[in-house]
Amino acid sequence: MELTWYGRTCVRLRGKDAVVVNDPYPSIVGPTGRGITADVVTFSHPDDNHPPKRATKLSRDGGTAMPTSLESAFVLDGPGEYEVHDVLLTGVRTYRDDARGVERGRQTAFVTELDGIHTIHLGDIGHQLTEEKLADIGRVEVVCVPIGGALSATNAAALVAQLDPKIVVPMPVCEDEAECDEALKTFLHEMGAELVVQPKLGITSSSLPAETTTVVLESRGKA
Repeated sequence: MELTWYGRTCVRLRGKDAVVVNDPYPSIVGPTGRGITADVVTFSHPDDNHPPKRATKLSRDGGTAMPTSLESAFVLDGPGEYEVHDVLLTGVRTYRDDARGVERGRQTAFVTELDGIHTIHLGDIGHQLTEEKLADIGRVEVVCVPIGGALSATNAAALVAQLDPKIVVPMPVCEDEAECDEALKTFLHEMGAELVVQPKLGITSSSLPAETTTVVLESRGKA
């Protein structure tokens, strides 16, 4: 499986038989999607920017405009268990704050099983997980976690420890680039990792590291 980060919470998972894209908001990938295609698209929460009036396709909740290159994809934006194109996905109800969504609203974290690898995309989560939520999520090898938004870098590291993955991919979501750099620096310190940036990540079941490893990816959205 190949994992690519496009900026903020937009991630593409490319497997042998299917492609899943998480959070391809037009504000990140543009209204055309910059040519990104997928079999399945997931949205953790409605777009914070209102959909354009001329959008030809919206997500099921009507809160997100689909980039044109992804209009043919199957869209998921809520909790549940799904099987699409032989890909198993589990949507788990989570929140964008630490007050059960009172401040910033609800969201969905998605677990995707692709090429035998379980990846959880935590979206814009803003809290630690309960034992019940951890049970709903189950075992994961890869965690894509937001850094610098509602979830501080220290709390993000604590959340990763709850999930105990093999690979961690931080997704800086700060509005200010300098703040993002500082948040990422703090997160790496908490994880005991060094800043080494790579363009994308290739993962197989046999290549998973023995200890939790943090991988920093460069944003394809800046290209």
